[in-house]
Amino acid sequence: MDQFLDIAKYILPSLVVLATAYLLIEKFLENERHQRNMTFRRESQGLTTPVRLQAYERLTILLERITPGNLISRVHKSGMSAKLLQAELLKAIRTEYEHNLSQQVYVSPGAWELIKNAKEETIKLVNTAAINVSDEASGVDLGKLILEVSMNIEKMPTQVALDYVKQEARQLF
Repeated sequence: MDQFLDIAKYILPSLVVLATAYLLIEKFLENERHQRNMTFRRESQGLTTPVRLQAYERLTILLERITPGNLISRVHKSGMSAKLLQAELLKAIRTEYEHNLSQQVYVSPGAWELIKNAKEETIKLVNTAAINVSDEASGVDLGKLILEVSMNIEKMPTQVALDYVKQEARQLF
């Protein structure tokens, strides 16, 4: 028994020192990992912020371009029939949207959902107005009807999405 106590006198302090050293080294390594992660985040944020800002800019342009007033003034050509104008408006909306599909990687899911909704609602507005004009109507008639209907909407979906995108972009700074 005396031998056991003599051995325990030497082993117990060694185990305490070993456990303390292990805990200190573990804590040190955890701090080092945390520092490396913070450095990596800071560096990657410096690289991604300009790309994200560019995505917000491009999506702002998309929303402005598919706003009914801007869309009609850009697409309408004199002598167009209502059916041709409808087809050209829908084509322009889809082309703009498809051109900016990759930007969804850089924005929040909420922002992208509002952008998709704005596109769909604008398409629905064009199609609804086209249904309400006669088959012989001119593009001017369809354009006027689209503008009248859009003026009666309290807040256009494109404007809702645009406000959200601007708000989200401001959070980058």
